[in-house]
Amino acid sequence: MLSRRTKSCAHRVATALWLAASCLQQSPSAVGAFCRRMKARLGAPQAITATAHKWARRIDTMLKHGTAYVKRGMDEYEHQYRDRTVKN
Repeated sequence: MLSRRTKSCAHRVATALWLAASCLQQSPSAVGAFCRRMKARLGAPQAITATAHKWARRIDTMLKHGTAYVKRGMDEYEHQYRDRTVKN
């Protein structure tokens, strides 16, 4: 059986991403909306970890492919999420 817990680590990048994700709970951005949605569903600690993981994947993709960050607003994210839930 797979563990549902993340391994604890003392990596500086992981700590920085976790702190950034914890500050995003009040942000009016798409990632802030994602964090609030995860917080309602999972609870605060797991939502922060999920948001930090989302940021880590996004940063890795940007570094790997050399793409620029495109900031999306909360309204665009909510509209896309609503369309996805209706479709499913």
